[in-house]
This record gives sequence, C-alpha cells and structure tokens, in this order.
Amino acid sequence: MAGLYFEQFQVGQRFTHDVRRTVTETDNVLFTTMTLNPAAIHLDAEYAKTTEFGRPLVNSAFTLGLMVGISVGDTTLGTTVGNLGWDEVRFPNPVFAGDTLHVESQVLELRESRSRPQNGIVVFDHRAYNQRDELVASCRRVALMLRQPATQAG
Repeated sequence: MAGLYFEQFQVGQRFTHDVRRTVTETDNVLFTTMTLNPAAIHLDAEYAKTTEFGRPLVNSAFTLGLMVGISVGDTTLGTTVGNLGWDEVRFPNPVFAGDTLHVESQVLELRESRSRPQNGIVVFDHRAYNQRDELVASCRRVALMLRQPATQAG
C-alpha cells in the first residue's frame, strides 16, 4: 500500500513528490473540452495572442487536479475514503503547455472523525511549482483517511 494510514501522519510532515509532469497542449484541450469550458483563453490560440499572456493558458481545474493527483502516490493511495473538500485554492502564476510541474505537500492538521470513528481526517497543504520553481497552484485538501488495521495476534 503506497498511501499512509491516519496514524502514520504527523503534523508538519513534508513530502517532496518524485513524480513530475510536463503539461501538453493536448492535456489542456482535452480537459477543457471534456469539462465543457468554452473559454477562448484555453482553446483559441489566436485570441490568446491578444491577451497579456500571448498564448493559451492551461485550464486551472486541470492544474488543480494534476497537483493533487501527483501527491496521491505518497500520501493517500489506497488509504483514503474520500476528499471532504478543497479550500484556499490559488493560482498565483499561469501554467502553459510545455511547463513541467512538481509538487510538495505538508500535513497541516490531524483530527479524529466524530461521525466515523473508523476514520481520521488529515488536512494537507499542496503546492505546485513549474520548472522555474515559480508557485503556480496551491490548495488545502481535507481527506477522510482509513485508520491502520488492528494487527491480528496469532
């Protein structure tokens, strides 16, 4: 199991995720059209030339999903029940096709689940950076996590 159980996390624990991902134009076009977002800033290269960016921006919802997705292998793969929420989502710098993103995460909070005693709640801070180490996305993610199974004596 790649992910960690609730009891294996510590407040302040940091993860530098090894997986990196270069974002492609195809990623942006497919995600944007699959989610029915017709914004010209994502799909129309000629229009984008008239903006301050001069080229299409990668859809920020894709960036958010990629950032959290990169974190999963080290944190919650196979040990999460589900996400309870994403808060304080920010995109301080744009992402363009050709940018390579890397992600860091930190555990901000741990708490017992009042309604589900078999689970615990972990609050993560995720941060995505481009190849120039510019912060391009951040969020707080609240995850409902499995507790470590009791070991069987015998």
